[in-house]
Amino acid sequence: MPVITSADAMLVDVPVENVRTDAIQSFLKQETIVVDLTTDDGTPGRGYAYTIGTGGRAVLSMLRDHLLPTLIGLDVRRPEHIWRHAFSQTRATTIGAITSLALAAIDTAVWDARCRHAGESLWRMAGGARQEVSLYDTEGGWLHIDTETLVQNVLAARDGGWQGSKIKVGSANPRRDLERLLAVRDAVGAEYPLMVDANQALSLADARALARMLEPVGLSWLEEPLPAEDVTSHARLAESTGIPIAVGESLYSLGQFTEYLARGAATIVQPDVARVGGITPWLKVAHLAEAFNTPVCPHFLMEIHVSLVAAVPHGRIVEYIPQLRAITRSELAVVGGRATAPDEPGIGIDWDDDAMEDLRVM
Repeated sequence: MPVITSADAMLVDVPVENVRTDAIQSFLKQETIVVDLTTDDGTPGRGYAYTIGTGGRAVLSMLRDHLLPTLIGLDVRRPEHIWRHAFSQTRATTIGAITSLALAAIDTAVWDARCRHAGESLWRMAGGARQEVSLYDTEGGWLHIDTETLVQNVLAARDGGWQGSKIKVGSANPRRDLERLLAVRDAVGAEYPLMVDANQALSLADARALARMLEPVGLSWLEEPLPAEDVTSHARLAESTGIPIAVGESLYSLGQFTEYLARGAATIVQPDVARVGGITPWLKVAHLAEAFNTPVCPHFLMEIHVSLVAAVPHGRIVEYIPQLRAITRSELAVVGGRATAPDEPGIGIDWDDDAMEDLRVM
């Protein structure tokens, strides 16, 4: 029986590969919280979570001081049991970002060990719906990028076979957002998928006005237009526009996704495996979305999401933002805007231990 005999955690600061800006913040670094497990039969498991620049030490403290010691003796073949066990230790701090990130670092490590013990890949162990998935590009669409460069970036993505491009909106003057998008649409043609992301920067009135302006562009979705806790306004916005509304990167529990879907406040869900608490709850969100006939297009973390989207029937597309290349030895297999989920046992990430040690801060 592969029971956990050791559990450790560390914090690794990974620099961003490109300047990344949106309507509310700049992405300065990725605080990467890493959990390493070992079982009594020698099976390793490595999982992770992240923050964009702040809070990583709080997650690390929760893991080291409270959660990791309670994992000793638990069977990695039982991720549901381990997740519920860890969750039960955190009643006073759930639902919340710090707790969900800590649970995710544990849960992804458990799944890594579970898959390795079984000699299977994550995409098969989690469902095995398909092995290839589509990708869309975000790196070419940050808010600070001038219009001419933006157009060239999206043209390059289209010509490279990508299945869409996401462009940040939420400028102080919404006319700038419209002008940028019209220039891109004119350049790439009517058929190429374009998405926009406001990063929770708008009020309901501003979101409605922006949606009216952008409807002629022909968008695949409008992402996080409003603060994530404002489900009612998302529902009202969804009723008032023909642009699909996408949410999920700032939701931290299955219950929050349930409320959005039940109220018609989202027509695309974007669960982030780190923020929702790991693979175990991520899969529940994906199957919930299937019940509502709603596509799953997860946020960030392409290195693990490629396997999860491949696993589930309603997985549609993965966001391309490379961020782990500084601490991994290999990259996604990408051909013509499609990625192949890794076949190797585990969660599919080939970590570079030496590079991680160089960037380790705690």
